[in-house]
Amino acid sequence: MEIQLWREILDPYGLAVNELVVKFNHIIEQYKHVGAYSPIEQVTGRVKTISSILEKSQKKNIDLKNFEDKIEDIAGIRIICQFVEDIYKVVDIIKKRSDMRIKSEKDYIDNMKKSGYRSYHITVYYNVETLQGTRELQVEIQIRTLAMNFWATIEHSLQYKYKQNMPEHIRERLSSAAEAILILDREMSVVRDEIMDAQNSFTIKANIVADILTNIQNLYKVANKQEVIRIQDEFFRIYQIGDREQLEQFSKELDMISERYHAQSLR
Repeated sequence: MEIQLWREILDPYGLAVNELVVKFNHIIEQYKHVGAYSPIEQVTGRVKTISSILEKSQKKNIDLKNFEDKIEDIAGIRIICQFVEDIYKVVDIIKKRSDMRIKSEKDYIDNMKKSGYRSYHITVYYNVETLQGTRELQVEIQIRTLAMNFWATIEHSLQYKYKQNMPEHIRERLSSAAEAILILDREMSVVRDEIMDAQNSFTIKANIVADILTNIQNLYKVANKQEVIRIQDEFFRIYQIGDREQLEQFSKELDMISERYHAQSLR
């Protein structure tokens, strides 16, 4: 197969990956906009390289004429979560979407692989628009915790290095590490509510501060400079105390001041 033809085949998969990364990142932003905790921590994507496709085709005895049908992960999306519980929330989000159709699911969390690998895989059909028309492509979505992803990344590198002939002592170390990762995820789940509360509190405070700074910046355009400096100094004083309730009250008062100046400008 000519190199140029490979590029023509793989280009739509790159489009699918780019679109899905944007869409999943938008989900994160939607949660942030309403001040809610997002079950998605981060999203990445990739298209398999030609060499990886050739290697997998050879390993699985796949005819290159049929590789698009037989290889489900030519386009891959990886979604990272903080907690195991979040993984199943993301699965529900995907199932409810109308822009992708579920082909298959593999739960390697409840059914951990012998190697210690844990992740949730969903293969979906996703449509992209090309110059040649609509293409329905397979995309594999892997959903993991941060800890699972760390282990899987190391394991993948070692598998690549040893070409399926990993020394037994390294395999045993990986197995022990997998058990440690399992314990870590369980411990994080136990304190999940406390962690989420702390993170939500930080997000809320950050949003309040952002609103205050925007208001102060706008006031510099319409208000007396001395008054704005006084407001600014008061903000820094409250901010240093670190009391969120005081910040919320200050923000409300600042909103009223801003509305007053806005009303005056309309007269």
